[in-house]
Amino acid sequence: MVLRRSLGPDRGDVLSDLAQWLTGVFGRPPQDLARFTRALTHSSHGGDDYERLEFLGDRVLGLSMAEWLYELFPEDPEGNLSKRFNALVAGPVCAEVARGLGAREHLILGRQARDDGADDSDNVLGDVMESLLGAFYLEAGLDEARAFVRRAWADRVHRNDKAPQHPKSQLQEWAAANNRAQPEYSVTDRSGPQHAPRFTVSVRIGKQLEASASGASKQEAETEAAKAMLERLREEFPAKRKKGRGDGGRVSA
Repeated sequence: MVLRRSLGPDRGDVLSDLAQWLTGVFGRPPQDLARFTRALTHSSHGGDDYERLEFLGDRVLGLSMAEWLYELFPEDPEGNLSKRFNALVAGPVCAEVARGLGAREHLILGRQARDDGADDSDNVLGDVMESLLGAFYLEAGLDEARAFVRRAWADRVHRNDKAPQHPKSQLQEWAAANNRAQPEYSVTDRSGPQHAPRFTVSVRIGKQLEASASGASKQEAETEAAKAMLERLREEFPAKRKKGRGDGGRVSA
């Protein structure tokens, strides 16, 4: 039984399944099941949805992650901490955590949203992960919410010793090092329903270099376009160097 269907005559069984799942996820039985039900309810279903809890959970995640990174990497300057932070709280990462916890099977969606694939949307699942965290914070407090974040994100925090560089920043640095115009991004297409949009973004450097990609948000599409451009640059400038500019012509992996 999953909560992607409307709560009907078998409501008791559905809520029992939800309570068991939440107990496994957070390590304690939920005290206010209605709040967690709301945290899993998309606006397409009607009634109270997860958006207010998402707002709260976003801040809880931000504080918990910032504090954790500050402790873990005492030698990192602010810039590196920001890179780590942005990579770890990004929507697709939150969605990845939600999938790993099994949240997808408990989403409450309207029929059309479900038919459109919203149960596997990074936008929806990322928001739901934050809303669940908001609900847990209200019930258990900051200490337990912080502990949950550290459990759920543990393998991701320790995945790289070096602070990851955002593809857009890497592309901007390449352009500056090679005396090129700064990258320009533009949305060339938007499709899909309101709850699961798809954006296509093109990035240009000057008149000759261009790449495009799609994503579930404008920001995600820009990131993917930057990645596509970096891959093109690796192929066209595999080891080219400029005198006196270090590795300016080379694009690092």
